[in-house]
Amino acid sequence: MTTNSVREKKIKSNGIWLNVAEKGDEEGPLVVLLHGFPETWFSWRHQIDFLSSHGYHVVAPDLRGYGDSDSPPNHESYTVSHLVADLIGLLDHYNTAQAFVAGHDWGAIIGWSLCLFRPDRVKGFISLSVPYSPRDPNLKPSEFLKSFGDGVYMSQFQKPGRAEAAFAKHDCVTVLKKFLLMTRTDFLVAPPDTEIIDDLEIPPTLPSWITEEEIEVYAEKFQRSGFTGALNYYRAMDLNWEILAPWQGSKIFVPTKFIAGDKDIGNEGAHGTMEYVKGEVFKSIVPNLEIIVIEDGHHFIHQEKSEQVSHEILSFLNKLSKTE
Repeated sequence: MTTNSVREKKIKSNGIWLNVAEKGDEEGPLVVLLHGFPETWFSWRHQIDFLSSHGYHVVAPDLRGYGDSDSPPNHESYTVSHLVADLIGLLDHYNTAQAFVAGHDWGAIIGWSLCLFRPDRVKGFISLSVPYSPRDPNLKPSEFLKSFGDGVYMSQFQKPGRAEAAFAKHDCVTVLKKFLLMTRTDFLVAPPDTEIIDDLEIPPTLPSWITEEEIEVYAEKFQRSGFTGALNYYRAMDLNWEILAPWQGSKIFVPTKFIAGDKDIGNEGAHGTMEYVKGEVFKSIVPNLEIIVIEDGHHFIHQEKSEQVSHEILSFLNKLSKTE
């Protein structure tokens, strides 16, 4: 594994300890990489190596609730306010007025929130897989999800203990394979009376972009931490909706690049993500936006198409570095 030269350390931020992996010249421009569900800093291993070799100081935290970072027990400690504050603490630790930020999945949601709350701290943002979408003033996320029935994974993740119990019927490696190797393009809805983890299938052979050893790295962390911290992000969705009310109708003006695979989860159909990404609303609320759709790319795009994603990120960082 090439990430053996990554330095890991604990940083106190916003009242908790965050485990952070870093690599590269500490004098170089800071790039903060935010992982999603169910991952750790390790999901960025390819980009950490690539960007640090091009002069950037790369920092990838285990987000709160994940890996070797602190995991507060209550879902109320996982709102976008907490998560953005964790990042501000990181930037302050590195004495960085402005950093480049890239986020995937939940990391993208945190990145969008950072751009909304503190655009002064972000030089440029790269969002992977999750576009910025306007807050519905009339409908909480949990109410919106109810319209799809109980099978939607986000609904199943709401009740404390439910998904943990479903996951516990499988070993950690199996749980991670079911998520990481997913090639479904629907909104992840399980059939009636079925838990989503039982409905997800594992391909007969591993794809070429990940090894058994790499899956073990994740599994070992979740074996120790459990999944509650990770699931608490979903359980705080309604709280986020309340917190975000003052920003109703706000636009994101930070220079942004959005990267997604054309076969990501939820891309299918008339109301799929791809239709939204290519439509007018997204471009109108993120005016300074570049969109890259990667052919035959699925959800964990920065691992599956690591070289292409790394080059897309680098070209964006270089472009913004030149405009300073």
